[in-house]
Amino acid sequence: MPVSLSRRAHTERVTTDAQGVAERVAAAMEEHDAAIRGAGIRLLDVGPGRARTALTVEDRHVNGHGIAHGGYLFFLADAAFSFACNSHGTSTMAAGADVTFVRAARLGDDLVAEATERVRSGRSGLYDVTVRVGDEVVAEFRGRSRAVPGLPAPGAPAPAAATPPPPAVPAAPPQPR
Repeated sequence: MPVSLSRRAHTERVTTDAQGVAERVAAAMEEHDAAIRGAGIRLLDVGPGRARTALTVEDRHVNGHGIAHGGYLFFLADAAFSFACNSHGTSTMAAGADVTFVRAARLGDDLVAEATERVRSGRSGLYDVTVRVGDEVVAEFRGRSRAVPGLPAPGAPAPAAATPPPPAVPAAPPQPR
């Protein structure tokens, strides 16, 4: 049965709205995430339930063995996971993650991490991330997410902390008479 024009327009609008949400959330996350910026991680692409991030291996990313430090590979994959699981507009945090390192990455390698949502159910989600250099797999990452009620939306200002009362002023010493 053909889809009516109004139904098709609704489907396209929902798809466009979901993409817009993913892009707005990602832009806010990029702006407020000093750790990602400081590491040199770049967002390449984002959409509902998916994201791609990149990192060029520089001297600061190389360990004592002369290869990319595994922590940076994990960080790159975790960044893609973070953009993907927050792409629906609900504040979401990692509940856990595992990584398997398949091969070493070297100085100058251009790494790309591609995150894909596998399932979202209630407040939980499962995401797979593959890190590659060109067509070669460097690492496989699986992240488990949890939506956090009450946490401000990505990029939204945090709720103001309660202002502590001013310190007590000591009583003036008694005056001689």
